[in-house]
Amino acid sequence: MELGWLLWGAAVLLLLLPVLMELSPAVNFALRISFYCLLCVVSSALTAPVCLLVNGGRTVKNMRIIKTVVKTFKYFFGLRFEVKGLENFKVEGPAIIVSNHQSILDMMGLMEVLPDDCVQVGKKELMYTGSVGLIIYLGGVIFINRKSTTSAKMVMAEVAKTMTTENVKVWVYPEGTRNCTGDLLPFKKGAFHLAVQAQVPVIPVVYSSFTTFYNPKKNLFTSGKIKVEVLPPIETKGLTSDDVSDLTDRCFRTMRETLFRLSGHPSEAKESS
Repeated sequence: MELGWLLWGAAVLLLLLPVLMELSPAVNFALRISFYCLLCVVSSALTAPVCLLVNGGRTVKNMRIIKTVVKTFKYFFGLRFEVKGLENFKVEGPAIIVSNHQSILDMMGLMEVLPDDCVQVGKKELMYTGSVGLIIYLGGVIFINRKSTTSAKMVMAEVAKTMTTENVKVWVYPEGTRNCTGDLLPFKKGAFHLAVQAQVPVIPVVYSSFTTFYNPKKNLFTSGKIKVEVLPPIETKGLTSDDVSDLTDRCFRTMRETLFRLSGHPSEAKESS
């Protein structure tokens, strides 16, 4: 009898969910975010054994498998990507890739364009997120302790060494934290110090603003289009630590102008320059 009532209640809830989602933006947002998180957890748990079987453990090669899985996520949420400039990833040797960081949905955008042999730098806390932490560990993500400047510098120094010896690209979010305002936060200089130290190019990647379809403050999460542009590499050969500030500012200005252009607000870049 209790089982019958439970099944009846579940059926009613399923029938009411579409109505609630239409009537309440908060319900719609909560359900879509919950589904996204569940999708990440379940997909990570299923993909981790495949990575272990195919590649035997932690390696950047696992990113090919992870990328294939995550690229299917966009179909669940009605997201479309319009990508330009992928040829700019085809540089000889290592490189630093920098991009804007907007929300937890960034993973879908990352995997949409991620080149082969590219590792990401992420906060140490991500290691402790269950199956998600396991899969990004297996993918070779480099974890840094943002609360410890000394620890972060030591890790970045090791990254520079690994990047040149293993001939890999490194993906960094120079804003340092998520920012869904439609603008950029000031860039931290770590990635640019790394590029100058290793004398490798910086490749900027810009994603258009998510604010038209995703805004937690407004409980907004609908379908939408994301424009992505991979910009030409910025060379660092011959630069020294004295040039890091100028390199950071140059990259910030270029990416900010591109962000406004891709988001349909080119005049904002001119007004703020």
